[in-house]
Amino acid sequence: VFPTDRIIAMSFPSSGKQSFYRNPIKEVARFLDTKHPGHYKVYNLCSEKGYDPKYFHYRVERIFIDDHNVPALQDMLKFTASVREWMSQDEKNVIAIHCKGGKGR
Repeated sequence: VFPTDRIIAMSFPSSGKQSFYRNPIKEVARFLDTKHPGHYKVYNLCSEKGYDPKYFHYRVERIFIDDHNVPALQDMLKFTASVREWMSQDEKNVIAIHCKGGKGR
């Protein structure tokens, strides 16, 4: 889902058996590296699980939000400040945001 031309919302980039019904992490990395080389940052809003940030050249930030819960104001302020900083660095920069299923948070 592309809410704007600089924001990508997606489900969790997974490996193993979960990659059969969620986004395979290697395919997500390939897509981002092809479409937005050097100009993307991934935001993991999933408190339950993470992954090796090497897939995304260590441009991953994690905000711990529990599924189907409201995030803490402090976490949202941290998130929005980080996004603002990243987006202002270059007009080509995009963000990819995900939780587990892609819609709960």
